[in-house]
Amino acid sequence: MRTLQEIERERQHEQSRLDLFMGLAERNRTGQFATPHALALEIAEYAWGLWKDRREKVRFLEPCVGTGVFYAALMHQFPADRIETALGYEIDHGHAEVARSLWRRKGLRVRQGDFTQQEPPRRRFNLLITNPPYVRHHHLETADKDRLQSAVLGEFGIRISGLAGLYCYFLLSCHRWMEEGGLSVWLVPSEFMDVNYGSAVKHYLLERVTLLHIHRYCPSEVQFDEALVSSAVVVFERRLPPDGHTVRFSFGGSLLRPAHEAAVPLRSLQAKDKWTRYPATGARSSNGKAVRHTLGDLFTIKRGLATGDNAFFILRRSEALDLGIPAAFLRPILPAPRFLSETVIEPDADGYPRLEPQLALIDCDLPESELRRRFPDFWCYLESGMQRNVHAGYLASRRSPWYSQEARPAPPFLCTYMGRANNGRKPFRFLWNQSQATAHNVYLLLYPKGALKEALDVNPSLYAEVYAALRRIDTNGFMGEGRVYGGGLYKMEPKELAQMPADIPLRVMRDAIPMPVT
Repeated sequence: MRTLQEIERERQHEQSRLDLFMGLAERNRTGQFATPHALALEIAEYAWGLWKDRREKVRFLEPCVGTGVFYAALMHQFPADRIETALGYEIDHGHAEVARSLWRRKGLRVRQGDFTQQEPPRRRFNLLITNPPYVRHHHLETADKDRLQSAVLGEFGIRISGLAGLYCYFLLSCHRWMEEGGLSVWLVPSEFMDVNYGSAVKHYLLERVTLLHIHRYCPSEVQFDEALVSSAVVVFERRLPPDGHTVRFSFGGSLLRPAHEAAVPLRSLQAKDKWTRYPATGARSSNGKAVRHTLGDLFTIKRGLATGDNAFFILRRSEALDLGIPAAFLRPILPAPRFLSETVIEPDADGYPRLEPQLALIDCDLPESELRRRFPDFWCYLESGMQRNVHAGYLASRRSPWYSQEARPAPPFLCTYMGRANNGRKPFRFLWNQSQATAHNVYLLLYPKGALKEALDVNPSLYAEVYAALRRIDTNGFMGEGRVYGGGLYKMEPKELAQMPADIPLRVMRDAIPMPVT
């Protein structure tokens, strides 16, 4: 009989063959990203540490077995006499055949089919280790999504968002398959910890099971070569949480040897919170005290405008004028952040940014008939867009007229929408916009409000104080509120930026700006 090492070598060879055969686009659509063998071994070793003191034998379930990497890891880390039975499901025929051929003599039963449509056997399972398919919501058929949402509602009374990925449904659907006290270890994208559509999973983890541990890998250390997603290991038992229960949160390093960790009381966790702030202590100011003011108290924060077709609606200013587009229908607009070497945007004489090239945004509310009569050159350009169906695009078709734009006045301050935290650099940059330029949706726009706005109106020299204060905000605050993707890419939405602690801006401005600070 072949050794585990020999079988594993063949499994890796077959996995590479299947990956090449399917291609990256198809694997992305179906979520077929195999767990690296070393990572599976680490997770299985961790599971053995939790299991070894139990008296019962393992009845193992893998709802998306692939070629069997977790079963290989289980066989490597668990004594053979501790494994009673093992069952794996796999929807893809090629993967199911490989897993069946490799592991049937080692005790793994493999069934081909969609796990979410199966019924559990009478005797449930007590150990699950899996990496569910990472299929984004837009790749799910409407009928499948409706079926999955109805199943979650019927089982738990929880309405799950239509934006949830397939892995969320997998996690929830396995509840019926596990016996009381059964242990589940999931390798999933960490995004559920931050986004609104993850609240259904968090409700489940808080109320229906005992959440033991969430380990989040450092985003700059992507666990999957071809899936740019930040990963987390979620560990829980199927039983109601005891009174006074605490959850172990860890971050960085490995699952077995994390760089940071903390015990967080279950009662302090809320489904709508951002769980990636742990093992930190939540929304805190730079001195560790609870936050009393946020940027949302000082600014109205909006996403930059979305044109629907930047290549058509945003032109070089000189090119737009050469095309005969009247200056009255052009608004100055900032380029993408990568084209800005300075963070203070100075204006020229007519309000455009002192940059090369200067960019202009088409924005006109005149009806087509009047444009055709009064500005034939401009109308000719618009007709060229209509020939490319620009006017029929999702955003343009919902505007009247289609060549008008959202109302986004020139913001005095901006924050970049995304960035990477490399070599100690902040993932986001604040900009001071002294020009009349608006910005598109790669920026967040900050408009002072309330007492801050009144003070700036009275004394414009205070803009420099505000800008300096914004630049001093701690990088860790950004990482606590924004969402993170593979490769260390951070993104920040307006509501997330609004929740940022404002202790430094307030402290800097307290003496200069008369505003109520409690």
